[in-house]
Amino acid sequence: QLQLVESGGGLVQPGGSLTLSCAASGPLQFFAVAWFRQDPEKGRTGVSCISTQNNAEYVDSVKGRFSISRDKNQNTVYLQMNSLKPEDTAVYYCTTTYGTNTCPPFELSEWDYWGQGTQVTVSS
Repeated sequence: QLQLVESGGGLVQPGGSLTLSCAASGPLQFFAVAWFRQDPEKGRTGVSCISTQNNAEYVDSVKGRFSISRDKNQNTVYLQMNSLKPEDTAVYYCTTTYGTNTCPPFELSEWDYWGQGTQVTVSS
């Protein structure tokens, strides 16, 4: 199994930016990678995904503000978050699934490995 470690969360003012990192114990070039977030009201919901072909997908609420990318070494995936809003406050998790050319749906059953999460708090 892959081990995933998220980092980069913290406290930021509305309109600010953060970059989250998902560091894997092995190469990620054969994995699609997604970011989910969890809050007390909505539970764990999808945010963004990058496929093995490096096609990116975003939920409407973050489109135009967030950007997902892979490190050239293929062992880290990033989530650049700009123009942050209070409703972005959540614990952010990265997750992977093996061997898919396109991003699967943002459903928990589609994803195999999870990190421990990193807290993002957007507040003035």
